[in-house]
Amino acid sequence: MPLSNKLSELKEIFAKNKEAILEEYCTFLKFKSISSEENYKQDCLACAEWICDYLKKIGFTVELWPTTGHPTIFASYLQAGPDEPILLIYNHYDVQPIDPIELWNFDPFEPTVSNGEMYARGAQDNKGQCFYVLLALKILIELYGGLPINIKLCIEGEEECGSRGLSHLLEQKKEELSADYLAVVDLSLPNIETPTITLGLRGIVTMDMEVQGSHSDLHSGSHGGLAFNPLHAMVKLLAMTHDHSGRVAIPGFYDDIIPVSENEKKMLALHFDEEEYKSTFGIRPTGGECKYEPNERNWLRPTLEVNGIYGGYCGNGFKTVIPAKACAKISCRLVAGQNPEKIGSLVSEFLERSAPDGVKVKIVVHPGGGTAVSAKADSRVVKAFSKAYEEIFNKKCQLIYSGASIPVITKLAQLSGAQIALVGLGLPDDQIHAPNEHFGINRIEMGFLSMARVIELLKN
Repeated sequence: MPLSNKLSELKEIFAKNKEAILEEYCTFLKFKSISSEENYKQDCLACAEWICDYLKKIGFTVELWPTTGHPTIFASYLQAGPDEPILLIYNHYDVQPIDPIELWNFDPFEPTVSNGEMYARGAQDNKGQCFYVLLALKILIELYGGLPINIKLCIEGEEECGSRGLSHLLEQKKEELSADYLAVVDLSLPNIETPTITLGLRGIVTMDMEVQGSHSDLHSGSHGGLAFNPLHAMVKLLAMTHDHSGRVAIPGFYDDIIPVSENEKKMLALHFDEEEYKSTFGIRPTGGECKYEPNERNWLRPTLEVNGIYGGYCGNGFKTVIPAKACAKISCRLVAGQNPEKIGSLVSEFLERSAPDGVKVKIVVHPGGGTAVSAKADSRVVKAFSKAYEEIFNKKCQLIYSGASIPVITKLAQLSGAQIALVGLGLPDDQIHAPNEHFGINRIEMGFLSMARVIELLKN
C-alpha cells in the first residue's frame, strides 16, 4: 500500500476512534505515579500494571522487573523473525510532584481538555509521549495482524528521581535489552512547525551544600558583628563559582571536554529567536558563558546552577536571626568527556576549601548522575525518524542538541549495542515539571503516525 494511503488510513482510524483513544489516555494520566514521594508507591505500581495489561492484550510478552524503587516494564514483540531488526523504545511512566497545587487551573490528576490541549501532570512528560507509542503498536497490530520489525519496550518508573532502579538492573539485563536501534521518546521540538531530531543530551551531577555556623539560631542584634552568618558565607561561596563572563571558575571544570566538531556544528540548527524566548518565558537569554551564542551555551557547554537556597526565617512578618545553618541544591550539566564523579569532586573540594573562617562547609554529591549522550546523524534510525517527521510535517527535519539530561540513557545505549535516536513532540511551553502541564491532542495523533511510519521504514 502506498505511504499516502497508509497515512490516510491511519488518520481515519484515529479520527474514528478518537473518543476511545482519549479515554485510554485519560485513564493513564489519572494514576498518581509520582516517583519521588513514598506516599505514591502504590499508585506507581498500579500505573505499571495498567501498562502491562495494555501490552499483554495486544500480544506483547511482558515482564515487570522489580527494582530497589519502582518497577521497570520490559515488553517484547519478536514475531517479525530473526531477519528483521529490533527497535528498543524507551519511555517512563513516573511523573513529577504537583506542587504548588494552588497554581493549577485544573486538578492535575483529573485530565481536562481545553483548546485542544490535555491538561494533567504527565500529559507530556512522559505519559503523553509513551501513550502515542503504545497506541501506534496497538493499532498496527490490530490493522495488519502484526509488526514488520521486532519491538522491545523499556518503560521505567524512576526517571524523575534519578533512574536508580533501572541503572542497577542494566548489567544483568543486557541480553534482554540488546537491540539494533534505540528510540528515546522523551524529547521536544523548538515549535510545532519544525520537525526535529535531537543528536545529544547533556549529562548531570547533583549535590547538596550545607554551611554550618553556630549550634543554634542566634539573635541578630546580640550576635551581629560577631558570628559569621552562614547565609552570607553561602552567597559568597556560590558567587565564587563563576567569573564575570559566566564561565565556571572551578579549576579543572573544563579540562576533559570533547568539543563538537565544526562539521557537526554546521549540521545543527543553532539559530535562536531571542524575542520568542522572551515572549514565552518573560526573560532574555543572558545566562551562561557570554562568549557563546545562546543555543551553543545551552546544548554544547556545561553549566553549574544553584537550584535552591534555604536557611533562616522566611515566613510572614520578621524574625531577626542569624541562622545556624544554610543549605543549597547545586547541579552541573555536563558535555561529552566530562565525568560526573570527577566534576562532583572538583566542585565539592573547591567549595569546602574556600569556606571562610567561622563556618564549616559540607558537600554531599548524589549518586546516579550520568554522562552526556550523543547520536549519529547518519545512522539508519536517525534517518528513519527524520524521514517520518518530514512526511508527517511536510517540512525538512532539523538536527539539534538538548540541554536536558536523561542519565540512564548513556548506559542503556551502550549495553543494548544500539544506534540511538533522541526524539519526541514536546514543546517548550508545555509546562512540564510545572503547574498546568499540557500536551496537544494533535500531537498524540502526530506521534502515533510518526512511530507507525518509523516502524515501517526500519524493516529490512
